[in-house]
Amino acid sequence: MAVATITETVQYLTFKLADEIFALDVAKVREILEYTSITKVPQTPEFMRGVINLRGSVVPVVDLRLKFGMESTEQTVNTCIIVVEVTLEGDTTVLGALADSVQEVVEMEPDQIEPAPHIGTRLNTDFIKGMGKHDDNFIMILDIDRVFSEQEMAAVTEAGGSEQA
Repeated sequence: MAVATITETVQYLTFKLADEIFALDVAKVREILEYTSITKVPQTPEFMRGVINLRGSVVPVVDLRLKFGMESTEQTVNTCIIVVEVTLEGDTTVLGALADSVQEVVEMEPDQIEPAPHIGTRLNTDFIKGMGKHDDNFIMILDIDRVFSEQEMAAVTEAGGSEQA
């Protein structure tokens, strides 16, 4: 989804991974949970931390820091799990994403958002909807539906025991 498709004011949930600020469209966020024990699932991708029990449902938990090539998320008092809905090829999957801390919900006008930087053809930045500017900070706005490939989502949903429609 290109920046040109962002034509109205949208609310974004901002969160930190390491020293960087990221954002997700609040429409994709179901809830925010305190860090809880995560059950490791063998033979899953490294970024897949395991599963949690969310009111009787098995929800896979991913570490976005590992997915983005950073060091693993360390558990602190601020570490949380952002429960999001990811849609890939018509199937919606609920998963948890580890974040160092949740910041706030911000509204951004289309003129506050610039296109994602193009860093050559070898690096895929399709999962970045755009770069938002808020309080003199750049915020990387993620397209959560494009962060994971089809194969990665299949591995995550299989590990979580989720049935796909």
